[in-house]
Amino acid sequence: MIRGLYLAACSSLIALIFLCLAWELRLAPIQPGGSWLALKCLPLLAPLFGILNGRRYAYQWASMLILLYFTEGIVRATTETGMGQLLATAETALSLVFFCATVAYARLTRPSAQKSEAPARP
Repeated sequence: MIRGLYLAACSSLIALIFLCLAWELRLAPIQPGGSWLALKCLPLLAPLFGILNGRRYAYQWASMLILLYFTEGIVRATTETGMGQLLATAETALSLVFFCATVAYARLTRPSAQKSEAPARP
């Protein structure tokens, strides 16, 4: 269970980083030729190594950070059309997967949860 949450969090975070770069540099930039909005992927790099190394604290604060990307995805999915709308929907889906995986991972790896799962000694 924990391994699956780890893989979901890692893969959705990496996919979201690449989506943000591709979206603003190539697929549907705000300005032709790309825009500075591609820098929005930089905050996603901050928790990357903590997520990849399974650090519980990184999962906790990254679950709050990702809400900004979820919000942007919802706003742009409802205001843009065409390719921009599809990319915003993908951003929303990836951020939702990441949020659910990080919250569940942080909850299942808390010290009190691990003690309660240990078998009782006779």
